[in-house]
Amino acid sequence: MSVKAEIEAALQEAFHPGILEVQDDSDSHRGHAGHDGRGESHFNVKIRAEAFQGMNRVAQHRAVHKALGDIVPRIHALALDIGV
Repeated sequence: MSVKAEIEAALQEAFHPGILEVQDDSDSHRGHAGHDGRGESHFNVKIRAEAFQGMNRVAQHRAVHKALGDIVPRIHALALDIGV
C-alpha cells in the first residue's frame, strides 16, 4: 500500500471526515532535504471533520499525528489544513 493510501485510510478511520484530500507533493521537492528520489516524502493534507470541533489548532495537529502513528516518522514533511 502506498504511503498516501495509508494516510487516507488512517485518517478516514480516525475521523470519518466530510472532506479529505491527501496530495503527494514530493516531486516539487526534488533536490531538497528529505527527498531521496523515491517519492512519498512530502504530503499536503486537507481534512474537515466534526471530530475537531472545540479543539484548538495544536490539539487538532496532535490528534492527526496520533492517528497517523508510525506513518509520520517515515515521511519528511506533512502540511496540515485542518478544520470542522
